[in-house]
Amino acid sequence: MHQEMKLQSSYLKKYRDEIGKNKMEQKKNYVYMVECRDGSLYTGWTNHLEERITAHNLGKGAKYTKGRRPVRLVYFECFDTKEEALRREYAIKQLPRREKLLLISS
Repeated sequence: MHQEMKLQSSYLKKYRDEIGKNKMEQKKNYVYMVECRDGSLYTGWTNHLEERITAHNLGKGAKYTKGRRPVRLVYFECFDTKEEALRREYAIKQLPRREKLLLISS
C-alpha cells in the first residue's frame, strides 16, 4: 500500500510540475488512467486532473468507478487540444490490459 501511495504521489507531483510550467499557457487536456480498488483500470480525459481524481473518489466521477473506489492515478498524458486528448483516450481504451500495464510502467 505504501508503494502505491508513492506511485500516486509521484504522478500528482508530475502533474503539479506540469501545471506550474504551464500556468500562463492555455488550458491543458489530460488523458489519464486510474487503478480501481478491484484492480481494474479506467481511462478518461479531463482538463482538471486533480479535481477529476477527487471526483472519482467522491463517487461523482464515472459510473464505472463509483462502485470501485478508491481509485488512484497511475498514468497521464498532456495535450494542447481536447480533440487530441479524446483521440488518445480512445486509442488507450482499445489496448489490451497487458499493453496498458506496459504503458503505465514506462
